[in-house]
Amino acid sequence: MACCLVLVGAIYLITPRSDKEVLPTVDYSGQLLAMRSGAPFTPYAPQGLPSTWRPTSSRVDGLGLKGRPVAWHLGFVTPSDQYAAVEQSNENAGAYVPRMTNSKTPTGSRTVAGATWQTYHRKDKKANSLARTLPGGVSIVVTGTASYDELAVLAAALKPQPRT
Repeated sequence: MACCLVLVGAIYLITPRSDKEVLPTVDYSGQLLAMRSGAPFTPYAPQGLPSTWRPTSSRVDGLGLKGRPVAWHLGFVTPSDQYAAVEQSNENAGAYVPRMTNSKTPTGSRTVAGATWQTYHRKDKKANSLARTLPGGVSIVVTGTASYDELAVLAAALKPQPRT
């Protein structure tokens, strides 16, 4: 028994480990295509975002379900190793925006690429958010632990993706 414990201990000591979390890089082109062909609104996706932004998550909810809002989540690791996500949906903005920003009250506004975005901050979650509701009731929220400047880079890269 002691020999087994010594062997396990030796393997444990020589096995390389890292405390850094490594998130996978994802290809979100399938979700973008699904949104372009099936969403009841024109989705927005980043174009021209620097390669130092790494997509790590993407999911679509509500497609094909009549009467249910459609939502698309697209998450990134930023160049400063923070998290930023684009959340968009045709759900009622009065419910959707506070849920995605973790806040009911905007802290101000910011102009990004000629568009006015409301700013939100939730100190206890270290969350910054930029939000805007487009004509037709579609809300876009850019949120995460990233700084407002990094969130603005992501927001500025968002371009409408026409239906296929």
